[in-house]
Amino acid sequence: MTGADSTGAEQGWRGWAGAFVLAALALTALLFGFIAALDPYGARVQAGQPARPLMDLNQRFMYPQIVKSGAFDSAVFGTSTLRLLDPAILSTGLSARFANLGMNAATPWEQTQIAGLFARQVATPKFAIWGIDQTWCEADATSEARRLTPRPFPPWLYDDSAWNDWPKQLNFTTLEIALRLAAHRLGLQPQRLRGDGYEVFTPPEATYDLARARVHLYHGHGGQVPDLTPQSPPAEVVASERASWRFPALAWLERGLAAFPTTTQRLIVLPPVHASALPRQGSAAWQRFEACKAQIAALAMRQRAVIADYAHPSVLTREDSNYWDPAHYRLPIARRIETDLIALGQGKPAPADPALSVLDALR
Repeated sequence: MTGADSTGAEQGWRGWAGAFVLAALALTALLFGFIAALDPYGARVQAGQPARPLMDLNQRFMYPQIVKSGAFDSAVFGTSTLRLLDPAILSTGLSARFANLGMNAATPWEQTQIAGLFARQVATPKFAIWGIDQTWCEADATSEARRLTPRPFPPWLYDDSAWNDWPKQLNFTTLEIALRLAAHRLGLQPQRLRGDGYEVFTPPEATYDLARARVHLYHGHGGQVPDLTPQSPPAEVVASERASWRFPALAWLERGLAAFPTTTQRLIVLPPVHASALPRQGSAAWQRFEACKAQIAALAMRQRAVIADYAHPSVLTREDSNYWDPAHYRLPIARRIETDLIALGQGKPAPADPALSVLDALR
């Protein structure tokens, strides 16, 4: 190859490389512009502006815009154990505008992020209903390893700065959600979550199969029904062990509740999981759980919160047909809890229900 040929080939490669870079930059700009125009996570949403249609099932990305829209003055926080509470029913019963911001398998830290965002963004929150699962009582709940789950969590959507939101969105996942949103705008795809965050994520009630439910209920016990009778005599727990019990995440809970104005009505709900998912009464684990509950009760008194406790053995939690699996009750149970919470939120006496134990710090 002559020198002229070599120079020509080099120039050709440079030209091709330059054209490739320009095309890549143009495509990147086009995709970023598409994402920015659709804004699937509602990064531009401010108070008085509606949230975008919710097109992803990862509530961690979808819920911040619900809060920032200012359309809701009350909220449900927690995990999937409260996600079946219908905010429309709560709104009607309590003369408020509820969103359900419970997130599947949300860690205590993740729950504090959405609750903190709500406390900062909503000027006068009326109600904060917070579901507290047993994860709040774990000794390592505040460790770095327990802050997140395998589900992605976008802390940049939960801070008070908007400038850092956009660079994080240039990825294929955001592009997919933007495409879903475009399809929804064209009438080709329904929204994945209702505008107030609500979704019936359990199977249709008409398909309920008790035998199949029992497979899920007792899978963790080798398929056998565990002994649910109280341990007698109760396990002996020495004073040194009892003194070592720590529930560090409860400090997060108290700070989260304290972030709301004094006018906000606070309801702490210990959801009704199946009895097989609770420690056996009388066991050391049960006594530790009771100690955690005692600390929750103490902070509720300090924060003037009402506790609705379903997390104990009762007809509700022992009845297999009330559940799909150990953590998830059926829709009729959700309606029952809504009725209880509406009564408590209205300041009425606690329902006469042995499945419900109430601590009312306001009385």
